[in-house]
Amino acid sequence: MRILKEDTVAVIVDVQERLFPHIDQHEELQQSISTLIKGLQVLEVPLVLTQQYSKGLGDTIIAVKEIMPAIEPVEKMCFSCCDEPTFFKELKSMECNNVILVGIETHVCILQTAIDLLDRSFQPIIVQDCVSSRKPDDKTVAIQRLAKEGAIITTKESILFELCRYAGTDQFKSISKLVR
Repeated sequence: MRILKEDTVAVIVDVQERLFPHIDQHEELQQSISTLIKGLQVLEVPLVLTQQYSKGLGDTIIAVKEIMPAIEPVEKMCFSCCDEPTFFKELKSMECNNVILVGIETHVCILQTAIDLLDRSFQPIIVQDCVSSRKPDDKTVAIQRLAKEGAIITTKESILFELCRYAGTDQFKSISKLVR
């Protein structure tokens, strides 16, 4: 199945100040997520941002907020983004079948959101180098389950070039600079 940018939205899940420092390899994760977001912006893929219980977990980390200043986060108290009516209404209004998921934690919010997306006939795409958990084993097991459930597992570079499709364009040149 070819993933086309015209049929794709990306969701940045719960990359928040108070939890993020406890996430495995969080510095690399921050860099990967930032690179992916910038590439998706070049490709004009719509972005959605969520925050889980902001009162307790804080705001989205500054590195992400700075590159997405116009996007207001969807507040949620549920693990699956799909259980938040505001999120699901916004997602349905975008009329996209493919949903790129990045953020934390892989074994909780990413996993449950992906399963619910599959149940609602969406295709979740998990960018494995842009998701993580506090414990590496939790991420590993979640990625295995996500693949078995039917989610597509990919990397930031792979999905950016797949969405780009053609070399030699301005978008290709911009993305090439980002992933170097």
